[in-house]
Amino acid sequence: MLISIGLIFTLGLLFGELFRKWNLPGFLGMIIVGVALGPYALDLIDQSILSISTELRTIALAVILLRAGLSLDIKDLKQIGKPAFFMAFIPATLEILVVALLAPILFGIPLIEALLLGTVLSAVSPAVIVPKMIHLMEEGYGKEKRIPHLILASASVDDIYVIVLFTSFLQMYQTGDFSLLGIALLPLSILTGVVIGFIVGYLLAALFAVFRVRDTIKVLIILGAALILIALQEDINKWIPFSSLLSVMVMGISFLNQAEERALRLRNKYNKVWVFAELILFVLVGSAVDIRVAIGAGALALLLLLSELIGRFIGVQISLVKTSLNTKERLFCGISYIPKATVQAAIGSIPLMVGVPSGSLILAIAVLSILVTAPLGALGIDLTYKKWLTLKH
Repeated sequence: MLISIGLIFTLGLLFGELFRKWNLPGFLGMIIVGVALGPYALDLIDQSILSISTELRTIALAVILLRAGLSLDIKDLKQIGKPAFFMAFIPATLEILVVALLAPILFGIPLIEALLLGTVLSAVSPAVIVPKMIHLMEEGYGKEKRIPHLILASASVDDIYVIVLFTSFLQMYQTGDFSLLGIALLPLSILTGVVIGFIVGYLLAALFAVFRVRDTIKVLIILGAALILIALQEDINKWIPFSSLLSVMVMGISFLNQAEERALRLRNKYNKVWVFAELILFVLVGSAVDIRVAIGAGALALLLLLSELIGRFIGVQISLVKTSLNTKERLFCGISYIPKATVQAAIGSIPLMVGVPSGSLILAIAVLSILVTAPLGALGIDLTYKKWLTLKH
């Protein structure tokens, strides 16, 4: 087991840094290491680690959601207005519809599994977008029209929306209740997730206002509360529909709006925790990929990815109609919405874990989407922002 941990740490971090030297996202190298070390290739990861990989990926997912929640200031959404709202929902919705239409034709899977695949694929990647947009803010590109702010805010809500849909479709699959009633319960699932997350975040902020502890302790307590919410989802769902993942993100948002200065300090702490969580998440998701399934999906998977990206790009352009953005700025927003990584790595293996027949296919296409879109989107942003966005110091 120690050898496996040593290989994951050494090779994962080494290849991550190597890819960054090539101006590519570091997690691409981590995924490749995971595929190589996994049971479908060299089989060098101890079974005891693989047996708890689901729990380890859940911890990484909780870190992702808390970071997103602690970064999403409601005031930013209000200032940007309708474009952020539209970009949070329209592109992802069109992308899911494209996958739901094409996946049954291309792969012969049922509609509910196609919807699961669509939600896995449709989330935009904060791992790529956040550092890129922060860099643009610091340099002053697109600052006058708040373009980086628009992309950051809408991408955060896009992830919430997709995760809520994913958990709802997964629940429908597990209960066999894929009906109008199941869809009608989706708003209730969202409402309970928001309410519970807000209450927990408010109580934690109030606790830390009175009970003074080190920021590191706060980080661990909040992460522990997030994991408890995720673990309790199944029990709560027996009584009322509940989206635990949405609840975790809202918990971060609530904490930020109750104690902004404290929340910003904790966000910096979570950024450091993410160094470890990112390594575990991407190496282990790579290790779960069955290379034979990935190769078998081949050209059809690439066709599906191309089609859904076109759907997403069109969705972005529709969202920006009647805004002050010019053609180049709108195209830049479309390119910025291409990268996929973090959410796909976090939830892509869940259908396989719960026994969805096409689970291996969903995971393989999810990893392929990361390998294709993350470098494509990152390079697209780097090559266009100086040409298409206005610089304002």
